[in-house]
Amino acid sequence: MRIGLLTEGGYPYVGGEGGVWCDRLVRGLDRHEFDVYAFSTGQAQEDAGWVELPPQVQRVRTAPLWVAEEDGVVHGRRARRRFTEHYGELAAALCTAAEPGTAQKSGTAQRRGIAEKPGIAEKPGTAEADRFANALHGLAELARDEGGLVAALRSERAVRALERACRAPGARRAAREARVPDLLTVADHLERALRPLSLDWYEEDGLGAVDLCHAASGGIAALPGLLAGHFFGVPLVVTEYGVRLRTHYLTRPDASPAVRSLLAAFHGLLTAETYRAASYLVPGNAHARRWQERCGADRAKLRTIHPGLDATPFARVGEDRLPEDREKDEKREKQERQEKQEHAGPHTLVWLGRVEPAKDLVSLLHAFAEVRAAEPGTRLRIVGRPSGPEGEAYLGHCRALAAQLFPDEADGPYAVGRNPVSFEELGSPGAETTADVHAGGAVTVLSSVVEGFPVGLIEAMFCGRATVSTDVGAVVEVIGGTGLVVPPRNPRALAEACVSLLRDPERRARLGAAARARALELFSVEQNVAAFRGLYLETVARTPVRRPVLDGAGDPQPFAAPAEAHVPGHWTEPTPRAVPTWAVETPEPVTETVR
Repeated sequence: MRIGLLTEGGYPYVGGEGGVWCDRLVRGLDRHEFDVYAFSTGQAQEDAGWVELPPQVQRVRTAPLWVAEEDGVVHGRRARRRFTEHYGELAAALCTAAEPGTAQKSGTAQRRGIAEKPGIAEKPGTAEADRFANALHGLAELARDEGGLVAALRSERAVRALERACRAPGARRAAREARVPDLLTVADHLERALRPLSLDWYEEDGLGAVDLCHAASGGIAALPGLLAGHFFGVPLVVTEYGVRLRTHYLTRPDASPAVRSLLAAFHGLLTAETYRAASYLVPGNAHARRWQERCGADRAKLRTIHPGLDATPFARVGEDRLPEDREKDEKREKQERQEKQEHAGPHTLVWLGRVEPAKDLVSLLHAFAEVRAAEPGTRLRIVGRPSGPEGEAYLGHCRALAAQLFPDEADGPYAVGRNPVSFEELGSPGAETTADVHAGGAVTVLSSVVEGFPVGLIEAMFCGRATVSTDVGAVVEVIGGTGLVVPPRNPRALAEACVSLLRDPERRARLGAAARARALELFSVEQNVAAFRGLYLETVARTPVRRPVLDGAGDPQPFAAPAEAHVPGHWTEPTPRAVPTWAVETPEPVTETVR
């Protein structure tokens, strides 16, 4: 089949979010054709270029989200009236939508001012959702008819329509309190978010020619998929490893209440429409799945597919940690295991990732102080690069803390001391690759206070290493029962878990082998590709035929294009079968006698 892959700031660009798993998905599904429709997020990303594309990528079309050039489209009076009507309806939906995070209330509860179900976010009402969807489709149809909405979305007419909606009866208090700077800020954000409406992607030879749209993330990336479904009936699949709506709720903390409220309403309604229109929603973990359900996703549409990682680079280290054959005697098995542990650093803890405050290396260093008190010969390797200027400052703070907690130790008065904590980067001696880092330690530690899907933890599992992690994000879902999990910001619990594994090599070996087996079963590229292959076929099989096949008389032929016909193979060829003679002969017409 032909897949329209929709991305924002990722594939096929060299640097970007989600580019690696998209590339693995496209290469794994080499029997399908892919058309990539990508949004770029900056000039630097475009200058970096694309990754090497496989032959199954038939076409790539890109558009920038960070800039919009004037298209020269001048609307006439009728087009201006249509724009004002649809934009006004969209603004009215934003001003009357439920406040994010408010509680659901019944009529009695509303009159009394109390919450009936506290703590449960109220979903957008049906009236607001329909109003938003109709306005969005109306703007898309206007852009398709007239050639674009760039000038209209930047015009004073748009700001005035937004102001009328904020001042209209029934608008929420936060919307009514919006001032001119707030209106300009919101109108500018809506112009950027609605730029996909002005693209020329929505033609028969564009998104109308694909069998399925797959948005690699929610939000703006899924908007072309919504329009392809509206114009051509193309089914949509949306993958979210991190829910974009949650990100929008947590951004712009310094903006005014009116700006935060209106923009949260826009992204909430866009997400609700995406969840409603999508055939399937694919969260990458249980954490994202719970967020999707809280944001209004239909549970029947949810299919959890964990991201796939390539296990090949870690095979050497991981297989070295597997148990030896049962036929070997216990003495030789014990001797070989001791040799491997000495080679792997039986008293070394490893931390690997981006250096930033969310990783909570301060708690890790305090925990390591307690580990050193219990096991004096233990070392800690911190391997990673800082993430931006904030990461640079945090790395400097951690280096200073390590020097304060662990003064350089020496064997004698004339020997040179060495700090038991080392700060390294990938590519340095002893840390050439991720597998080399894990091979140089006995236990891998994750100390984060905020974590999405812990890819570094899965890499350690592929290497057959026992792990100690904090209970954040999708850590418990990933680890299962193959590692130790402790509360975040608790150095003592982190230290006790590390010491227990350092003192028990047999337990480390058992947990490491179980972790590798779990990672190979759940988090490999092969399982990810196989799951999406099945989901694509299921989606197309449930979608009505959009381009009917006609018979000899010119009438639509039912069931002429089953899902299997989209996949090359012997089953697509018609199988001749014997036809009885009585079915071929033309029966005699029945005549009636008229009396």
